[in-house]
Amino acid sequence: MTDLSGKVAMITGASRGIGAATARAFAEAGAKVVLLARSGDAIAELAGEIGEAAIAVPCDISRFWEVEAAVNAAVETFGRLDILVGNAGVLKPITPLAEADPDEWGQVIDVNIKGVFNGMRAAIPVMAAQGGGTIITISSGAAHSPLEGWSAYCTSKAGAAMLTRAAHLENADKGLRIMGLSPGTVATQMQRDIKASGVNPVSQLEWEDHIPPEWPAKCLLWMCGPEGDAHLGEEIALRDEGVRRAVGVIA
Repeated sequence: MTDLSGKVAMITGASRGIGAATARAFAEAGAKVVLLARSGDAIAELAGEIGEAAIAVPCDISRFWEVEAAVNAAVETFGRLDILVGNAGVLKPITPLAEADPDEWGQVIDVNIKGVFNGMRAAIPVMAAQGGGTIITISSGAAHSPLEGWSAYCTSKAGAAMLTRAAHLENADKGLRIMGLSPGTVATQMQRDIKASGVNPVSQLEWEDHIPPEWPAKCLLWMCGPEGDAHLGEEIALRDEGVRRAVGVIA
């Protein structure tokens, strides 16, 4: 297992699902963890579970000043910032493009693209000044293939994937390790919402078809180690059986 002793990791969308599983995995690997989410009670409970190695920072990642304040809190509390996992994301509205509420559609862009940018913009100067750091964006197969009813989500994930590539291009020479993870379908509340919508083939999948959130958490930990160096500037797909074996989630 990758050793994160002495490292400080910030995780957005840490209140549940992949984010919460990642916080637990990183803390178990020795990292100090900074938990970001709009749900202050949920991340406070998780921070209490983890203990002194965690702080909870209620944050709307679509607002840059809130993300910047969270990065400052991480540095003030733990002295540095080594890892940023851009995990927070929203799916709804699930609706035909021609019927979408413009404000709801725009909110997906604000969270899924601007939220990723805000995290990078706040963290990169800190990491560059330290001489290095790791930034991983949670991507999706929806970044590369359109799906009915998901115009906002697919568009936002495609934008976040390109933003991740741009960040790598501009910052690899500063010692920053930047890449993406496409986890596949994960057994989280988002999949319950997709199932309830009945729209497009993803909603027809059964619960047992989805991987547990601990799998992408374990992959993220692996990506923070030296094994991730071969994938800088790329997007790792956890659907790939070779990746699953390398990470250790299957034999």
